[in-house]
Formats: sequence, C-alpha cells, structure tokens
Amino acid sequence: MRILLIEPPKSSVTVGGEDVFLFEPLALEYVAAGVAPHHDVRILDMRLDKALDSALAEFKPDMVGFTAYTVHVNTVRRLARAIKTWNPGAITVVGGHHATVVPTDFLTPDINLVVIGAGVEPFREIARRCEAGESFLGIPGVAVPSGAGFELVQPETAAGLDADPFPVRNLTAAYRHRYYCEWMKPLASIRTSKGCPYRCSFCAEWKVAGGRYLRRSPERVVAELREIDEEWIFFADDESLLDVERMMRLAGLIKEAGLRKRFFVYGRSDTVSRHPDLLKAWRDVGLERVFVGLEFADDADLAYIRKQSTAGDNNRAVRILQDLGIDIYASFIVRPEFNRLDFAACRSYCRMLGLNFATFSVLTPLPGTDLYQEVKDRLLTHDYDYFDFIHTLLPTSLPLKDFYEELTGLYQKAISPAKQLALLRRFPLRELPGLLIRSRKTFARLRSAYLDYGEIQ
Repeated sequence: MRILLIEPPKSSVTVGGEDVFLFEPLALEYVAAGVAPHHDVRILDMRLDKALDSALAEFKPDMVGFTAYTVHVNTVRRLARAIKTWNPGAITVVGGHHATVVPTDFLTPDINLVVIGAGVEPFREIARRCEAGESFLGIPGVAVPSGAGFELVQPETAAGLDADPFPVRNLTAAYRHRYYCEWMKPLASIRTSKGCPYRCSFCAEWKVAGGRYLRRSPERVVAELREIDEEWIFFADDESLLDVERMMRLAGLIKEAGLRKRFFVYGRSDTVSRHPDLLKAWRDVGLERVFVGLEFADDADLAYIRKQSTAGDNNRAVRILQDLGIDIYASFIVRPEFNRLDFAACRSYCRMLGLNFATFSVLTPLPGTDLYQEVKDRLLTHDYDYFDFIHTLLPTSLPLKDFYEELTGLYQKAISPAKQLALLRRFPLRELPGLLIRSRKTFARLRSAYLDYGEIQ
C-alpha cells in the first residue's frame, strides 16, 4: 500500500514558522518507521515543497496522513479537501498536537480518522486494516467520525519511549540540508523525552503526555545518535534537562562513544541554576546552546503563568551559561496588557542580562491549555491561522499599531548592537546578504501585523 505523510505549511497570514526556522518533521518520521517495513511510504514536507498535485499524480497514495499544530488546522482541512477531490477513496488521517487536544476540529467529511496521542502504533494498525479492508472502529487512540461526533476507544497507556522505533530519516533525505535554526545548519532533531511535570497555564504539553515525564534510556539515545549524519543536533523534547541523573549519564555515554556533535537543548532556568555541574558536563561533550524560557523579568508575571521559577532563577541561569561559554536562546513572553513602560523594562532586562539572542512571543491561549479556558470568551478571533504567537488574540492595552511598533522594537533593540554584530559573525559570509534581506522583511511584517485585524473584524 502507498502511504503519503504530509508536513503542512503555514498559511499566508501566519507570521514566523518556516520563514524563521525549520526543524525536520520528526513526528512523521516516527510514524513512517511504524509502517515503512510493510508499505511504500513517502514524506512530503510542504514547507519546502508545495507540489502536492505532482506528488499525488506520481505516487498515487492509498492513504494520506497529516500532522498539525493549532496554527495548521485550517491548512490541513484544505489539504484534506484537495486529497478527496483528487481521489474520494483515499483514506485521510490527521494526528499531532492539535488532534490530541481538540479532535473535533477535524470533524469533516474530508478526514476519515483522527489519531489522539502517540501515533506510531495506532497508525500502524490503521494501515493494516486499510490494506485488509477491515473496519477502523475499536483502534485505541483513533477517533472515527460517526454522525455528529466521534466513536473513540481511549488510547492505551504508552509502553514507554524506548518501545518506539528509530525515526526513518532517509525519507527526508531530499530536504535535510535545509533544516536549520539560525546558523545551525544542517540541523537534525532527536527526541529523548516527552512531557513535563510542571503545569504552566499557557502550555498543554503536560496534558498531552497525561501529566507524565517520559524518558528514553541514555543507551537508546546514544544508539540513535550514532545513526545521525548531521553535526548539529536539536533535542526536540518538551523539557530536556529535568532528570539530572539521567542526563549526566547520557553525557558520560556520549563521551565514551566518542561522538562529535554540537547540541541544542531545552532547559528550565531553575534547573540550570541548581545544576551548573550538569551544564558543564554537557558543554564538555558538545552542548553549544540552551533554549531557556525566561518568559518574564517579573515574579508576578511568572506566577501568573504558573511557571514555578523566579526572576532570580533566570538571572543565575544566564550567568552560569555565560560563564560556561554556552549560548543562550532566551525566550520571552509579551502580555497583551503591556504598556510602553513594560516594553521598556523588558528591553532593559535583556540588556542587563547581556543576552546576545532573544525572541519575544505574544502570550497565546492555545486550545487545550488552562489559559485558553480562562480567556476563550474574550478572544479577538478563533481563526487558527492567527495562533502563531505573534498575532495577539486578546485586546491590548496599547493601540494595536503602537503594540506592534513596541514589539518590533524589542527584537531590534533588546540586544546591544555589539552583540548583534557578534551574532552575525556566526553565519557563513555568503549567507549574510540573504539573512539581512529576510530580517528586514520579517521586521516589516511584524510591524504591520496590526493591519491584519481589519481582516479579523
């Protein structure tokens, strides 16, 4: 049987996404691993290759699978309609984060099945039954449209991440040289854990994982790392460093194996601040960058999102990473309530910390989060194309034009000119003209985002 797996592109109104970074479609590579031994499987990364019609005409898939975050819901529904127009008999399946938290958003005649939770085993069984001509009812974790709703057997408890096969990376061979994040290119991804024990109000990952923190064994991670060709490796975890003992062992095994990689991982500021020895051990085996969700400079704002870390943790974490020579990918949240003084305070905080890189996301109440339940009746729009962490979904204290002027100013002024120049030196010289052109376009798009609200209204 021929199976086509599609990574959807962002919509034209969505800001960011593949215009700024591009990670490999790891979820689809996992799903492919479950069915590739028995079926002809292809991955179409539509962020890079828009030629859906050509893929359908040439490959003629019997089944098409999609993964989707919230911002991709409308796009996936449109693509599913195109699939059914091409061949009404093709089986369409949607999985991923949004399908898990709000499966009813995919309740459409163009989508045959919705996978909730981990997808490898359910998708394997879907493929088996599809080939055998059997009913899809009764598969754990698979929602089957029935009347105005779904028939669903709840997902079984996951056997653990070590039970999953390694992702089939050769299916993205044509794209791999284009996966990147800033100067880290080509960039591969690996999953070493899933879930998070914390309960931040703006995040649903802890709910998706059933409140658990699942971990792969260090031995299994090292075995997979041996098979990855790329030098740069991104840990696509919800939180990488929490299990300090496990991560210390993993660092030791990487050193013993003689692996020469350059790592980019997630880490909470409180974990970093309490365990500098862990970060030193990882620096010594190739850790070059840590994504740290600093979120806010103010403890009251951190408490509002239930982060369970403090501004003091942030400050200590930054100092530790700087002292170790580990680069910091600092992530901040901008509340819609911010006034000019709040924006100025955020800029000053970044300068005080001496950051050389920072991103700023507008607080976004994603479906499935506690925050969404608190504010859903106040949303400016329910159009998922705008759930991109740049378009505000809640009323702003400042006029919208001023809000986006200030947000653009954060990106342009929160990092000192000297550090911005030092950052540019990390890129190959030949890439700088294109990088500067893309940056100007991105800032222009960001500054003009307020104009999109005419369409919303």
